[in-house]
Amino acid sequence: MEEGYPRSKFKTVCVFCGSNSGNRQVFSDSAIQLGNELVKRNIDLVYGGGSVGLMGLISQRVYDGGCHVLGIIPKALMPLEISGETVGEVRIVSDMHERKAAMAQEADAFVALPGGYGTMEELLEMITWAQLGIHKKPVGLLNVDGYYNCLLALFDNGVKEGFIKPGARNIVLSAPSAKELMMKMEHYTPSHEHVAPHENWQMKQLGNYPGRENAE
Repeated sequence: MEEGYPRSKFKTVCVFCGSNSGNRQVFSDSAIQLGNELVKRNIDLVYGGGSVGLMGLISQRVYDGGCHVLGIIPKALMPLEISGETVGEVRIVSDMHERKAAMAQEADAFVALPGGYGTMEELLEMITWAQLGIHKKPVGLLNVDGYYNCLLALFDNGVKEGFIKPGARNIVLSAPSAKELMMKMEHYTPSHEHVAPHENWQMKQLGNYPGRENAE
């Protein structure tokens, strides 16, 4: 942990991000900056396991900084998201459901860098799980150069139109820089009402989606 940084309450942070780097350098820079923030705070990384795009950049930075890196990847995606050597520990799982459940179990908080459908789907599931009461962990959006402005505006419109409760809107933290986002997440306290009590959910249930029990 870098001198002058307070001890983080997070041991491990899960980062959702693209297997592409985007069209502008600012996205790659933001991945490296987030990696730097994790290293400074001595926080380990769990992520989607790829070695390309923003995934490759942040995993390499955290690994080079001396923190543990755990990549969790479905077997079917290995030819697409892994190119050359991976860093840290790689855990191969059977499907996307198992991947998300494993990342959720390993992490103390979640951050989404810019990404596509997959990144946003993972982000929205963690937001939904927080709303349901499955977890009480912070969920943050690194809103690089306004990339997520439209998504945040959609959430605000959901509140305005009566589909998202104002308290649930506060689940989503956002900031334009990694340092500011991490500070917000460190001070996060859930203020929304859970759909069901947290104690009613068991972490082992995260991998048991409807219909899966009979499918195996």
